[in-house]
Amino acid sequence: MDIFRQEKVQRFEEFVDRRLKPDLVKAIAERDKVFEKQKTFSDLRRNIENLEKNSVTSLRTLVNLGSEVYVQADVPDTSRIFVDIGLGFHVEFTWSEALKYISAREEQLAEQIEEYTHLIASIKAQIKMVCEGIRELLQLPAERLY
Repeated sequence: MDIFRQEKVQRFEEFVDRRLKPDLVKAIAERDKVFEKQKTFSDLRRNIENLEKNSVTSLRTLVNLGSEVYVQADVPDTSRIFVDIGLGFHVEFTWSEALKYISAREEQLAEQIEEYTHLIASIKAQIKMVCEGIRELLQLPAERLY
């Protein structure tokens, strides 16, 4: 194989290793973060629905103070709850308001997941295309799918 092909193959391999693979890892990690947020909102929705279904008006719970230190708390009125809306802000909602907010956030998160999924597929396609280019430069036979 001549020097020109070797250099070209090396540049393609470096592009995959230094650009595409880190981009893929980052996109997957970001999508996983969105999945976690989605799960949190889903759990909150389920808890609110259980409170409504069982007509719970007060409850006793454990509250995490940080660093895995918990304190027991009595909630005398569960008709209003505080929901973390991001950036350290919490908003007081009634159960129905909270459920509407949660539904809207779940739709936004589903859209973000879809966008990250498309991005991941695009990066994987680019990696495959570069690998195909390398295969052609090396004049290797195409893989057969059975």
